Amino acid sequence: MAETLDPYLVDLERLHADLDRVVERDPVFLPVATKRQALLMAASASSRAQAVLARLVGCADDVADAEGHRDVASWLTHRTHDSLTTTRRAQRLGVACEQRWHRVGLALLGGRMSVDQAQVIVAALDELACGRDLVEAPAEEWAEVLVRAEVYLVEQAVGFGPRELRRLGERILEVVAPQWAEELERRQLEAAERAARRRTTLSVQHQGDGTAFIRARVPESVALRLTTMLEAFTNPRKEDGAAAADDGRRVPYERRLGEAFCSLMEALDPARLPLHGGDATTLVITMDLATLTAGLGTATLADGSRITAGEARRLACTAGLVPAVLGTRSVPLDLGHATRLFSPGQRKALAIRDRECRADGCSIPATWCEAHHLKPWSAGGRTDLANALLLCFHHHHLVHDDRYLHQRMPNGDIRFARRT
Repeated sequence: MAETLDPYLVDLERLHADLDRVVERDPVFLPVATKRQALLMAASASSRAQAVLARLVGCADDVADAEGHRDVASWLTHRTHDSLTTTRRAQRLGVACEQRWHRVGLALLGGRMSVDQAQVIVAALDELACGRDLVEAPAEEWAEVLVRAEVYLVEQAVGFGPRELRRLGERILEVVAPQWAEELERRQLEAAERAARRRTTLSVQHQGDGTAFIRARVPESVALRLTTMLEAFTNPRKEDGAAAADDGRRVPYERRLGEAFCSLMEALDPARLPLHGGDATTLVITMDLATLTAGLGTATLADGSRITAGEARRLACTAGLVPAVLGTRSVPLDLGHATRLFSPGQRKALAIRDRECRADGCSIPATWCEAHHLKPWSAGGRTDLANALLLCFHHHHLVHDDRYLHQRMPNGDIRFARRT
């Protein structure tokens, strides 16, 4: 005697049978109008099928319990070989619609919104539900607020996608209960800012190849401020074509941000930073006298890291750097002198005189440039206006890069040419 199937399973079998007929048809040669309508119908059917699955998953914990699985999402992942991320997403949506947001569930099952829209609305409503404790609203009044918010967002799903619904959800209280909106936002922001400070971290991992990974998690306001500063360095380079690499190819945006970060570090005024180890942010570089004079060879930083002598000479133009110059017996001969750095007054005078980077063809503004000693300070060059000109970060690197030749033009600009 054949087993009688539950009507629910019978209907699902019919759904599969209908799908079998559809997949047998080839849509390639359908007219454009038919394809257009078929696309919309297939998208709606797919969304409703996902809604059916979410509804099932949301009430099927007994299935997982019967076979010893942690939850129905893990059971379904094991049986269907789908990703756990996908099944957990369906489970969360199904539980939310079955237990908390019935109007969202009905709209989803009825094809009046997509799964992505429903996910966004549920997230907004759940966050709003948690706001009652922050504003200390009476339970009955807040329950009515939640009802109005759910009705409003379900209605808006007819004309808005997930992105717009997310924005509406963030400001939903201003629509359904403006008397509490400002207080809730203030308290939510305070809580978010406290949490952001607790989660703030930064780590530096030296890679052993001359680079280091800097990984940071900071408050959004700090990240925005940093991005704004870095783009202040990178934006002018886009305008004058300096976004091209040495070989003429375009430089990726991430690399330009990295170079801008290096520029920002060198542009910081040590006098305005907290003292660290008895001095602000002074960098001590150890090198012998011959290396400093010739600009060839290597130098050693305080932590044992190595840099080229050319880089050390470049840093000496602008950075808070003390060269510990060693004689033939490795005896310190000089620990630097304050006049190696150009004063703020001299920087202003250079900005007025040069106005922009003095590399031939470069138009980076003076405010983004660094002061360069024409005759190196390490070779006895004076820190005065006659021995200085402004170069942007990129060209200041090139002038100390032995892969490039550079010559002074009649108008005082510097022209670069790569060595062949």
